[in-house]
Amino acid sequence: MSDISYMTQEGYEKLSAELEELKTKGRDEVAKAIAEAREKGDLSENAEYDAAKDAQGMLEMKINEMEKSLASARIIDKSQLDTSKVTILSRVTMKNLKVNREVTYTLTSEAEANLKEKKISVDSPIGKGLLGKAVGDVASIVTPAGEVKFEIIDISM
Repeated sequence: MSDISYMTQEGYEKLSAELEELKTKGRDEVAKAIAEAREKGDLSENAEYDAAKDAQGMLEMKINEMEKSLASARIIDKSQLDTSKVTILSRVTMKNLKVNREVTYTLTSEAEANLKEKKISVDSPIGKGLLGKAVGDVASIVTPAGEVKFEIIDISM
C-alpha cells in the first residue's frame, strides 16, 4: 500500500465516522466483555477473558490502520480530474472481449472499494490494468482466473 491514500470527501467522512464509532462504542463493548470475563474468576484458565483480550487487540489494530489511512488521505475533487484517461474516481465502461459483455466500474481508493456498488480499488489487478488507458484502448489484465482483455468503451466521472 502506498503512503498516500486518495479518497473522495464522502469516503473520508464515512471512514472518520466508522473510526469514531470504533473508538467509542467498540472500545466500550470490549471493556465490558473483559470486565465480565474477569468477574468469572481465575484468569489463567479463563477462555472468555483470553477471547475478550484478543478482540481488544484486533479492535486496536483496526483503529490504528484506520487512523493511518486518514492521516495519509488526500481528498480528490472530481471536478479537477481529466476524463480522457482512466484515473482514480473514473467511471469506466469496458467490454470483456472474451465473453463479449460490458461492465462498468468506478475506480476508488482501497478504503472505498465495494464490489456490490461496482467500486473497485485502483490497487486491484483490474484497477492497475485500467489506469492511464483511454477510450478505445485494450487493457490486458492478469487476474486470478487468467488473462482477460477489456476494451475501454467510455470514461466519465
